Amino acid sequence: MTAASVLPEAAAGALAGRRVALPESRALEVFAGLLERRGAEVWRCPLIAIHDSPDRTAIEAWLHRAIEAPFDRLIFLTGEGFTRLTGFARRAGREDAWLAAVARTPTLVRGPKPGRAMKPFGVRPDAVAAAPTTEGIIETLSGQDLAGQRIGVQLYGAEPNRRLLEFLEQAGAEVFPVWPYRYADAAETGCVTGLIEALIAGEVDAIAFTSQAQVRRLLAVARADDRHDALRAALEGTVVAAIGPVVAEELRTHGISPAVVPDGRYFMKPLVSALTRHLRAAA
Repeated sequence: MTAASVLPEAAAGALAGRRVALPESRALEVFAGLLERRGAEVWRCPLIAIHDSPDRTAIEAWLHRAIEAPFDRLIFLTGEGFTRLTGFARRAGREDAWLAAVARTPTLVRGPKPGRAMKPFGVRPDAVAAAPTTEGIIETLSGQDLAGQRIGVQLYGAEPNRRLLEFLEQAGAEVFPVWPYRYADAAETGCVTGLIEALIAGEVDAIAFTSQAQVRRLLAVARADDRHDALRAALEGTVVAAIGPVVAEELRTHGISPAVVPDGRYFMKPLVSALTRHLRAAA
């Protein structure tokens, strides 16, 4: 590859002098490295940790049902969810039976991430939603005869996803939801408060969100410190980036308009490229 063929947004120094805040937890160093290689100063402040659901009995009961009386259809919203369920199955001594059940059950995933999580286990989804959102799943299933079907649905956190569950129930399906993991606060409140103060002071050029939970956590800490309005006002003057439409919509529900959302590919590299182009254009 010649120097001339290097994309401008990937060039070293493309973000020199820019400070970017990352509330990421799971892949923080990968994300930070992508930005630092472009010259950015990265403010690391992981807001959320992910833990197995504490309700092991409920998870194992759901897995038992999936294995012994297989669902007519499985829906996975996240790769994390599939991986966590497989971990529960392994600890219960039923991993092989669980993976066999997944392999023989028609499976729909919300986006490409669940498929990538499934690949190392030798299974793959039968279908990917029209868009990586709840509405994308509904669009994919609309018009299909779901009446009388038993459908297992992997959800996450404490999010009930009433829109999806109500759609399935109204279509006549019997729905079996499962929540294999939950979010927990990872950062010390002091770290979050420091980030909020820096945002309000205009010391951060951009902040990049990769989950709804990060948005909620940041705003919750600001609200507890009576700085919610000040933070929202500060974010109007900060480049706010969202990894995809789900996170972008969460921001909008709080009155925050994301300036950067990748077009069509909702991963870290496209997010970094889109953010770099935006910051360079604004320079």
